[in-house]
Amino acid sequence: MSAALTQKIALDEFLKLPYLDESPAWEYAEGVAIQKPMPKFRHSVLQKQLLITIDTSSDNYTALPELRCTFAERSVVPDIFVIAWNRVQVNDKGEPEDNFLEAPDWAIEILSPDQKATRVIDNILHCLHYGCKLGWLVDPDDRSILTFAAQQEPNIYRGGVPIPTLPEVNLKLTASQIFAWLKVNKA
Repeated sequence: MSAALTQKIALDEFLKLPYLDESPAWEYAEGVAIQKPMPKFRHSVLQKQLLITIDTSSDNYTALPELRCTFAERSVVPDIFVIAWNRVQVNDKGEPEDNFLEAPDWAIEILSPDQKATRVIDNILHCLHYGCKLGWLVDPDDRSILTFAAQQEPNIYRGGVPIPTLPEVNLKLTASQIFAWLKVNKA
């Protein structure tokens, strides 16, 4: 179950909360701070495999877990955050800036059993409205992936149909392949 602050606060106040970066992550929208649910085992397996698969499929993009992005009066923490390397802001040492203040190129959320799909979809749509190119909502219980792209209707993928990815990510994945990662092969 998610925790939420009972009183509305401003975004700048939210970003100063002392427990903001504790696990699980806190997000902010419309004056409300809400804590994401703690990931369960299946969520973690899918997140790990998607991170590895996406990250090794392109030299132009990087896939990162749980990176906070704060923009347009909202602060969200997608389960997987995919960004083009040329969009990463660097400091004078050539290292990435810690705070990311734009939408990712691709936001992936993995639905947890006690998580509200509408809240997660709202975050994906917010990202798309502010420049994100692609969003996925991965639903382990339904064995489906709902995709979102700017100026397009959402699509749902099940089985062996290839799921759209970013053009420069050399990756062909299906829902069947993704959910097969959940099978435990005991030695």
